[in-house]
Amino acid sequence: MDLMLQSVGHSYNGQTVLEDISLDIPSGQIVCLIGPSGCGKSTLLRLIGGLEQPGAGRVLASAPPADSLNPLTYIFQDFALLPWRTVAGNVALVLEDHALSASERAAIVQDVLARTKLSEFAQALPKQLSGGMKQRVAIARALAVRPAALLLDEPLSALDSQTRELLLDDLVDLWTRQPFTGVYVTHNLYEATRLGARIVVLSRRPGRIRDIVDIDRPLAERAIGDPALEAIQKRLWGAMRDEALAADRELADGR
Repeated sequence: MDLMLQSVGHSYNGQTVLEDISLDIPSGQIVCLIGPSGCGKSTLLRLIGGLEQPGAGRVLASAPPADSLNPLTYIFQDFALLPWRTVAGNVALVLEDHALSASERAAIVQDVLARTKLSEFAQALPKQLSGGMKQRVAIARALAVRPAALLLDEPLSALDSQTRELLLDDLVDLWTRQPFTGVYVTHNLYEATRLGARIVVLSRRPGRIRDIVDIDRPLAERAIGDPALEAIQKRLWGAMRDEALAADRELADGR
């Protein structure tokens, strides 16, 4: 599913948060949003997902695939798992409001658990899982509704570096086997260069597009310590360093 942002702007209580955001996100491409704290990255994701309506401009989307149960699906930093439900039960939860038979739901759950390497944990409870495993369950739950686009709001920021790397590998593997449209918000420049076909740098508030960096290299060929990716990370940091420092001062001063 293609996503198109046309001169999008937004304000809260008279304060402009986003201004004149125009961006095309082609089907099957992961676009990463980075920028200083408070620049409106998560707000922009909510506008794309329809949780809020833009104060200016438009967010458009092409028709989703016919089998998509929930075209725009979120994955958050907070796993939001029900502690009394098993892994399989948490995944099945998002299917219960759809017109599916019990056998169809079971087949979908089995499929996404296999794709996310969770089959052997199907009957485990969340309290028995590590943070990384809980996020895998959240990813499996998102995939169960066959999303046309995944909207990911810093999904790995609460995890340690080793677990983050493993889950990045999982996301790359999932995308390589079945490319999906994704909008990925992160503060982590390595995550952005590891996953993004396009990286959009937002300025500090009000958030505007400051830079766009395209990466043509296949996801499967990117790895930690890659000199080409490190060079792109330096370029990205150069584009946002001064504004990131200014944004931090504003937050510290309560402005």
